[in-house]
Parts: sequence; structure tokens; C-alpha cells
Amino acid sequence: MDYSGEQMVRGDRQEVIIVRHLWAGYENEQVLEDINLTVHKGDFIGLIGPNGGGKTTLLKVLLGLLPPSRGEIQVLGHPVREGRKHIGYVPQVVAFDREFPINVWDVARMGRLGKRRLLRRYTIEDDVIVAEALRQVDMFDLRDRPIGALSGGQRQRVYIARALVTRPEILLLDEPTSSVDPKVSTSIYELLRVLNETMTIVLISHDMSAISSYVKSVGCLNRRLFYHEEPQLTPEMLALAYQCPIDLIAHGVPHRVFADHHQN
Repeated sequence: MDYSGEQMVRGDRQEVIIVRHLWAGYENEQVLEDINLTVHKGDFIGLIGPNGGGKTTLLKVLLGLLPPSRGEIQVLGHPVREGRKHIGYVPQVVAFDREFPINVWDVARMGRLGKRRLLRRYTIEDDVIVAEALRQVDMFDLRDRPIGALSGGQRQRVYIARALVTRPEILLLDEPTSSVDPKVSTSIYELLRVLNETMTIVLISHDMSAISSYVKSVGCLNRRLFYHEEPQLTPEMLALAYQCPIDLIAHGVPHRVFADHHQN
């Protein structure tokens, strides 16, 4: 397939990410098998699937951090190495030293490092962009607070701001609410709903309430991708992805996926 280095448009829907027959993995193990995915401008896609199914691996490939074994990827009509500059990325929350002396402003401003030459000082333009991003995520008033003094939800907003300062057209998020309670999770997804008005979003989540309530379309990924550009999670999709009988059990806000348990 020849994309000729130009953004593809079908009708009035611009194709911002195109993945065709993608295989990728680590050493001798293939984690992704024959992935095909088209992401359109303005999409808000949620991907679910079991641990080890390749969700984070797919994001790494889209970011150019992991080369594919085979297949083609286009980001805004360009190969990944060129198109990734248009992508903002929010990784999974990881453990960190709460005593490390860095504040909210400096964490968010780190996202501007890739926009300037090595050893070049931050500019007034950088500061304007950082302030704008922190206001977008409602963290500007806490800009001087140490990052270690924030709640999990507040830190996640700062990490989203760090991605926003790159001025992305596409935002990728890996489990953005994995370490926060349901109330905070809802506020983060409401923020993403607003951001989706101006950018395309692809997120990985185990939060079934978010998948059902906020995204525009949902797919299941377990080495292979089951995606039909629809907002509904069907029993057939879940069975194919999880490869076992499952029940969706809701307890208040959270939804969880459980295997069918058989008594001995």
C-alpha cells in the first residue's frame, strides 16, 4: 500500500494513524499479530484486553520506541520517525521518589525538551505554553507545589499537561486512571472528553465504566485486534479477546472483567 507521504482522507474524515498488517514483539516472541487499525481525526478510542495482550506494545510501536517486525504505520501521512512529533504520550503511573525536589511547573515543562536544541534555555514561548497546559488540566494554581506532595489524580493531570505542552494532534494514554479512585477517575475522563474536542485520543484502560461512558469507539486487543469503529462492547468481542467465558460485573462505578468460575 502506497501512502505517498500524504495524509489520507476518506470523505470528510482525515486518517491520522494507519496501521496495516503490523507484527511486533520482543526477541523471539511476537506480541502483536497482524494488527490493522485506522484512527480518524477526532476519534476517542478505548482499547481493552488482558495483561500481556500487547496494548502497551502497540503504543510503543506508534511512538517509534519499538520497531515492527513487519507491516506499515503512518502517522499524519508520514513514517513513525517523522509523525511521532505530533503525538503526546502519557505513560502508566510508576513509583517515584516523593522527596525528589521538583515541582509541578518543572515536570510539565519537561515536555518542551524535545522542542528545542540541546542545552538551549527555555524561552518565554515555552513558559506561555506550559502555563496554558496547566490551566487546561486545572493545575496552574499548584504550579509551585512539589510533585511528591500531590494526590495520584493531581499527578496524573500534571503528566497529561506534560504531554500537552508538545502541542500534539494525537494523545496516547496508557492506563490513565490505574492509580486513582473512581471519583478522581471520572474527573480525568471528563478532562479527556474536553481535550477530545481539539485532538484525537487513543487510550488503554481496564476501566470498563470509562470504556462504556466516555470513548467514541472501543476495541479489544489480545495479540490480535478486534475493532469495528463502534462504541459498544459486544460479548463476541470480549470472548475473542479474553479467550474464555466472561461476565461483566458492576459494583457502583467500576466495571471489572471476570472469568467464568466453575465449582469443583
